[in-house]
Amino acid sequence: MEPILQVKDLKKYFNTPKGLLHAVDGVTFNIDKGETLGVVGESGCGKSTLGRVILHLLESTDGQIIYEGEDITKINKDKFRELRNEMQIIFQDPFSSLNPRMTVSEIIREPIIIHKTIKDKKEIEKKVSSLMDTVGLAERLANTYPHELDGGRRQRIGIARALALNPSFIVCDEPVSALDVSIQAQVLNLMQDLQKELNLTYMFITHDLSVVKHISNDILVMYLGQLVEKSDAKDLFKNPLHPYTKALLSAIPVPSLKHKRERVLLKGELTSPINPKPGCRFAQRCVYAKENCHHDNPVIEEVLPGHFVSCHYVREINNLK
Repeated sequence: MEPILQVKDLKKYFNTPKGLLHAVDGVTFNIDKGETLGVVGESGCGKSTLGRVILHLLESTDGQIIYEGEDITKINKDKFRELRNEMQIIFQDPFSSLNPRMTVSEIIREPIIIHKTIKDKKEIEKKVSSLMDTVGLAERLANTYPHELDGGRRQRIGIARALALNPSFIVCDEPVSALDVSIQAQVLNLMQDLQKELNLTYMFITHDLSVVKHISNDILVMYLGQLVEKSDAKDLFKNPLHPYTKALLSAIPVPSLKHKRERVLLKGELTSPINPKPGCRFAQRCVYAKENCHHDNPVIEEVLPGHFVSCHYVREINNLK
């Protein structure tokens, strides 16, 4: 299957009073058309920044972004406008990402009017009505305001707005983290149904590993701006290889009093992402770290078929040849 998106050595640095903050530092991956790539990691690891850089909501410092075979790393205004039709985002907070002064129908209608994808007013109204029906919003809610609705309905508005321009690729930036568990399941099921129906490709950013397991084909694990492990979702949960991934998976709660899982507790100080020194950024918290881990940058390599890991001692830790 041909990848819809290829990211090569992507970097995003921010200037701070103390130096350069390496928010995204040399990340490389592909996403195949019609599939979902889950991106996980602790808060502050660069997940959301990565999604925003790919969509050009933030400009990259270095690296390449190739969409549908075309390099879109640096694009002009006309191409940028075309790109918005193809690539969209669903934001984390369904309240702050919606204009409180606009009704549901106005919010969904706005991108269609701005991009002039439909010019006839009656056709626009038909499109808005169709989008509301697609995401499960009752027609009677068309003239209500976001503050009058619950979190689940607000997020459905955000999904409808993202679909308004008929995109192929959507960055889902923690789209269910602000919702109740029962509502989370409804929204996730809706997103999966839409993916099948419209052949959408998702980059699904989350810190909830239970959610990412449910929705993803492949999973990318980030730590302090870098990619530490990438694998098929089932393989990652069955056989995590990086010490950080092992710790993350051990923290997933199991709904059983009889089931006992050995927790991997991380100790030590976090490495600063501002002007980071050479070496593995996880070394300060890793029980397997040796002297060279603090000085030499690990290179991400394919340890098992389709399973990529960035660790000096991944084979030794997991008894691999």
